[in-house]
Amino acid sequence: MELFSANDVSKTYASQQALTNVSISVEQGTIFGLLGPNGAGKTTLIRIINQITAPDSGSVYFEGRPLKSSDISQIGYLPEERGLYKKMKVGEQALYLGQLKGLSRHDAMKELKMWFEKFEITAWWDKKVMELSKGMQQKVQFICTVLHKPRLLIFDEPFSGFDPINAELITQEILRLKSEGATIIFSTHNMESVEQLCDHIALIDKSKKILDGPTTQIRENFKTNTFDISYRGALNIEDSYFVSKYKILSHEQNGHGNKLHVQNLHDGTSQQLIKDLVNQVEIISFNEVIPSMNEVFIKVVKQNS
Repeated sequence: MELFSANDVSKTYASQQALTNVSISVEQGTIFGLLGPNGAGKTTLIRIINQITAPDSGSVYFEGRPLKSSDISQIGYLPEERGLYKKMKVGEQALYLGQLKGLSRHDAMKELKMWFEKFEITAWWDKKVMELSKGMQQKVQFICTVLHKPRLLIFDEPFSGFDPINAELITQEILRLKSEGATIIFSTHNMESVEQLCDHIALIDKSKKILDGPTTQIRENFKTNTFDISYRGALNIEDSYFVSKYKILSHEQNGHGNKLHVQNLHDGTSQQLIKDLVNQVEIISFNEVIPSMNEVFIKVVKQNS
C-alpha cells in the first residue's frame, strides 16, 4: 500500500531549476532512500513533503489523497541542519516539541522518559542544549523527531556526527520503527547505510530523477559479469582460449592460495567459467561480484554528466 507519492513535481527558484518532473512512490512500512549529489534537488523535495514550500507544478499525495496541512502532524522530520534551541534545557525543549506535535503533556512526558532511559541520557534533562556535544544533541533531536509516533519519518543524514557505536544504535532504532509500521524516507551520502537499510531508492541529479527501483534489483542490474575466485594449483591465464573469453582484472599467487578477479567478456554462464577453471585448478571459493550502491551511484551520476 502506497503511503506517499509525488507525481511530476517541478520547482524553480529564480533561475535555478530545483526539480524537474520528479515522481516517487513510497510504500507503507518501507525505507525509501532519496539519493543524489549535493544540489541535486533532494532538499527541495523534502521541503515540499514537509509543506515548507509548494511545488510549481505536479501533485503530492498522502494515503492516496492530496497532501494537506493537517498531515504535518503525521510526519516527523530530522533535518541535516539540526535546529534545537541552544539555551533551552533539553527536557523542557523536548517536552515543548512533543506538545507542538499534538501530544498531551502527560503523554509527551511518558514517551520522553522511555526514550531518555533507552538512550541512557536521563542525566541530561536539565542541561542546556549548548552544553551537549554534537552527537548528544543529535540523539535528543532524533527523539524529538520520533516522539509522536508519526506515520512518515524523514531522516536527512541522520548519522552525521555520530561515532560508530551511536550510529549503530540509531540504525537499530530505525529498523525497529520500520518493523512497527513506520514509513521512512532516508536521505544520505553514506551508501553503506543505503545497502543496509533501504528497500527502494530514487536517485536525483541535476533536478531530475535518473534511477529508481528496489535496492537489491538495482545492484543486480549493474552487474558486470565479474567474479572473485580462490583456487589451488597452476592456472595458465595466458592460454589463447582463456584470453579470448575472459579479462583478468587482478591475479594474486602465493603459498597460501591463489586469487583471481576476472570478467567474463561474453554472455557465457558462470558454469562455463567454472568448467574452464576446474580443468586446470581446484576451486576453493567462487563468488559473483555484485556492485555496491556506492559504485552504482558514481557510475550513474557520471553517465548523467
